[in-house]
Amino acid sequence: MSKKSAAIMPDTQKILETMGEQIKKARLRRNLAAELVAERAGISRATLWAVEKGTPTVAIGTYAAVLHALGGMDKDLEQIARDDEFGRKLQELNIPVRARAKRSR
Repeated sequence: MSKKSAAIMPDTQKILETMGEQIKKARLRRNLAAELVAERAGISRATLWAVEKGTPTVAIGTYAAVLHALGGMDKDLEQIARDDEFGRKLQELNIPVRARAKRSR
């Protein structure tokens, strides 16, 4: 049985490539060899290079492991979808309104 891969939209592919470039720049700024970061992340150098290219078939956990190996940068992942304004507006539209007022005592 073959694996199905997710359909990646062009804009999403560009975001992954930018993220990969930023990860590579972070590694180079820290003067860390690819071998060392790959070892710290528990992955092969080839997988690290795939991360640095923004390859969409690399698991999100692998991206997180590489960010952690770069010095705890995985904490930045907590910011993903943190401020979901659109979702909050949709949620507010679906909140039921009380049908009757409270009884006075």
